[in-house]
Amino acid sequence: MKKGIYTLLTIGILAITGLNAKAQDYRTGVGVKFGPYEIGPSVKYFFDEKQAVEAILGFRNKGAVVTGLYEMHVPIFNVDKLKLFYGGGVHIGGIDKGYYNDGRTYYDNRRLKFGFDGVVGVEYILPQTPISISVDLDPRLELATGTVFDVAPALGLKYTF
Repeated sequence: MKKGIYTLLTIGILAITGLNAKAQDYRTGVGVKFGPYEIGPSVKYFFDEKQAVEAILGFRNKGAVVTGLYEMHVPIFNVDKLKLFYGGGVHIGGIDKGYYNDGRTYYDNRRLKFGFDGVVGVEYILPQTPISISVDLDPRLELATGTVFDVAPALGLKYTF
């Protein structure tokens, strides 16, 4: 009985998600984001055709950072499935003792990381596939370990549904 209820619930959710996804390229994307400081899983969810939120759990040497971004997506160059996105958010995490900032800074204990993030990039959904590829620049203002401003490129790969 429980198995039947779960099956019907799953079919219902997939049907509703499929109907909503027709109005836009996709509703949810799950994948990996690769950057010079952190690499890890990411999830993007669209509220409507233009507005999305993205959560990234970035693992780095001697630490981890969680980033939350609010993004706006707009079509560019009149190319189907190609969108410019931009937005901002915050990050929080921690790092262990060691050298950072290209070896310029040494921390002799664990540190909290907290700051503000921006993002600007392009995303393309490969035709006839549920795969999206994104390339972006992520300006970041770090506050907890001393004020540091940095801009890092990133590559994202996501399965969309």
